[in-house]
Amino acid sequence: METGLRGRVAIVAASSQGIGCATAEAFAAEGCRLAMCARDAQKLQAAAEAIRQRFRVDVFAKALDVTDAGAVHNFVDAVAEKFGGVDICVINAGGPPAKGFLAASIEEWRKAIDTNFLSTVYFAREVIPQMQKKRWGRIITLTSISTKQPVQDLVLSNASRAAVVGLMKSLANEFGKDGILVNNVGPGYTATDRLKELARARSASQNRSEDEIFAAWANDSALKRVGQPSEVADTIVWLASERASYITGQTILVDGGAYKGL
Repeated sequence: METGLRGRVAIVAASSQGIGCATAEAFAAEGCRLAMCARDAQKLQAAAEAIRQRFRVDVFAKALDVTDAGAVHNFVDAVAEKFGGVDICVINAGGPPAKGFLAASIEEWRKAIDTNFLSTVYFAREVIPQMQKKRWGRIITLTSISTKQPVQDLVLSNASRAAVVGLMKSLANEFGKDGILVNNVGPGYTATDRLKELARARSASQNRSEDEIFAAWANDSALKRVGQPSEVADTIVWLASERASYITGQTILVDGGAYKGL
């Protein structure tokens, strides 16, 4: 399938591992020029070099904290200077810890908003002017199935990611006239380190083994398995492509049928 992405400039945040890394690889496979960022410099550089070697594409990688507005500004500026602009921005950040409402501290609430909501604001403010210059752009956030169906023990994520969806819908309405499409991708239970963390939390609170927790998650989906990061990445690439040119303001779930609503 021709995606029309060859030569496009794609930013992928939190791309040193997991779904972010799989997304960076998927864009590289389409021939995009790639900009990667994450907090762990060593993991990030290792992931970037692996992508350079495998796909023979130009990769710019810089370690930063997405809760630092100045760092995000400098990163996007550097990407635009190196590649001549920004076409695609995948906004991603590590999820908050697994907590119930009364167990979550006020500081953890602030951190969740900084990490999962305000980071989205920071990236959007920086990349939208770049995309307006070309009258073409794609902003895609990595949210969660929790934006449609709250997940037990993830109250911090349930709340902060819902705020992201509200913001993205607003941006889709405001900047569609500029050729900028804005969407969310909501993974279901996907085989990442984040899911292992949640399995440990549930195992401790429910007196069940982690294997039993994973089996229950698999059974919860129509496909009877958890997802793979590459399956989420493929959906993100499709949304960024010319094949999804009339889709904006939407949240696409990649959950194997785990969401039970209509």
